Amino acid sequence: MLHSTVTFESNIQESPHDTVTAIVRKELSKKELLKLLLEEQKTLTAVEEFSQQHFNGSLPAQSKYYSSLIPASSPEEGQQYAFEVDLDRCSGCKACVSACHSLNGLDEKETWRDVGLLVGGTNQKPVMQHVTTACHHCLEPGCMSACPVDAYEKDPVTGIVKHLDDQCFGCQYCTLACPYDVPKYHSEKGVVRKCDMCSDRLKVGEAPACVQACPHEAISINIVDIHQVVEDCETNTFLPGAPDPHLTLPTTTYKSKNVFPRNMIPADHYSAHPEHAHWPLVVMLVLTQLSVGAFIVGFLLERFLASEMVDLFRPYHSVTALGIGLLALVSSTFHLGRPQFAYRAFIGLRHSWLSREIVTFGLFAKLAILYAAHAWLSPIYFPQYMNWSNTIAWGVMISGVSGVFCSMMIYVFTKRVFWSVSFTGTKFFMTSLILGLAACRLLLTLIAFTSSEPAMTDFLYRASPIIDTSLLAAMAVKLVFEGSLLFHLRSRQVTSLKRTALLMTRQLLTATMLRFSFGILGGCFLPLLLIMNHTPEQTGSGLALIIASIMFGVATMGELFERYLYFAAVAPSRMPGGFRS
Repeated sequence: MLHSTVTFESNIQESPHDTVTAIVRKELSKKELLKLLLEEQKTLTAVEEFSQQHFNGSLPAQSKYYSSLIPASSPEEGQQYAFEVDLDRCSGCKACVSACHSLNGLDEKETWRDVGLLVGGTNQKPVMQHVTTACHHCLEPGCMSACPVDAYEKDPVTGIVKHLDDQCFGCQYCTLACPYDVPKYHSEKGVVRKCDMCSDRLKVGEAPACVQACPHEAISINIVDIHQVVEDCETNTFLPGAPDPHLTLPTTTYKSKNVFPRNMIPADHYSAHPEHAHWPLVVMLVLTQLSVGAFIVGFLLERFLASEMVDLFRPYHSVTALGIGLLALVSSTFHLGRPQFAYRAFIGLRHSWLSREIVTFGLFAKLAILYAAHAWLSPIYFPQYMNWSNTIAWGVMISGVSGVFCSMMIYVFTKRVFWSVSFTGTKFFMTSLILGLAACRLLLTLIAFTSSEPAMTDFLYRASPIIDTSLLAAMAVKLVFEGSLLFHLRSRQVTSLKRTALLMTRQLLTATMLRFSFGILGGCFLPLLLIMNHTPEQTGSGLALIIASIMFGVATMGELFERYLYFAAVAPSRMPGGFRS
């Protein structure tokens, strides 16, 4: 500190930017130091400049926005609003997160803006970059395309993607469809909520909370040309470590004067954590596929039954498969935050696979009810309509298979590797086959045991080896297919499938062991036991009924654990996060 006068010393100590070391200051004259301080005043930080403007009275009292950080006019045709983030200015202080949280009245653990971290470089020259992220107000929002009740809208003028809380019924599909982990489910309110760029503030010329709170002016709102956003996404220069911009065409611009090293990755790149299991969906998916499989396998078995045996088998078979299907549809409502608005599900039929699944399984349930009613009532009251059964059965099977296909596409749409067509299609349709065989095997054994019909016992004796062998083969193929995923543990690169394999062998090891144990016991060992003890005396016996019952129950439990792993072990794409243990 230069000690030319006591007064000057006092003024210098009050300066907030005393950047010259004490040794250098002793060598400077009073005039040179004043010149240096005046130069420093020209490069104030955002907080200092804002404070100085208030001190000078150039801004109105209580002003809470930076007019220089928002556009002066509305977007024109072919344009929209977008966030712009200057990575060179972002310090990771999370002032934007706090401001967004306070202004929008979010709950303690609820966030609409997050701060992540990118790391890279070498030991000699490491690189660390903070990244602030929120909704990217994409050109083709995955959340809006997925929503079955049209609870999202993209403003035709501003391009802001808004969520309509009153329209939402809490299915949470958008949280799976958004590759950037933007929509957040609020369990108490039963709806999803997300960033809307503080559109109400923008309308009156005020900046969003995150923009006005950032002390370094790292966040701003600008106007982007839509065709330019498309071109930028083609070059895949969105942000290192972020999901592929081709998925939804995000509009946020990340800029930096620095050149990032090629090995720049998110700080949480090597961590893997189980996802939400969605147990109501686990039960619904397994039971709907069980119901569809039971209808199809039962319909095929009827081709080989004598007419009098069909009349005995069909009523019980139709009611059993129908009951399982209705139970599945009821269980699905427990996944909705506001099930009283489930009737809205058909609204998004044109674009949402979830709407298509709900409508298709609704048709499946109605046709299954008609089929069961026809099986019970037509032989007694409407014998002239007996020949309608095949037509109704085909309707049940086609709608059921279509429903399983829609279920598959719900998850394929999210573009998660573990939920690809090959993984999802194989699991869903094989579950239908395996549980359909197990259910029909149990039902045939039960009818043979309780009816004491020689013809049914004879048919079971001839058909059971085929059913048991088919079940054993299908389960073996499915288990080998699922187990092949563990080969990704040998990969040097940490891919999403390797993260899934790591989860299955670490945090989710117990569930993995139970899945394969139940699968082997219920789908391989017990069918093999029935095949080995296949004799006329054992067919339709109490022991065979017990084994068939255990086989069906254990196989179903195995499929429930498989579906649990399907949700919990998936490695979703998301924006860069921080260090996680």
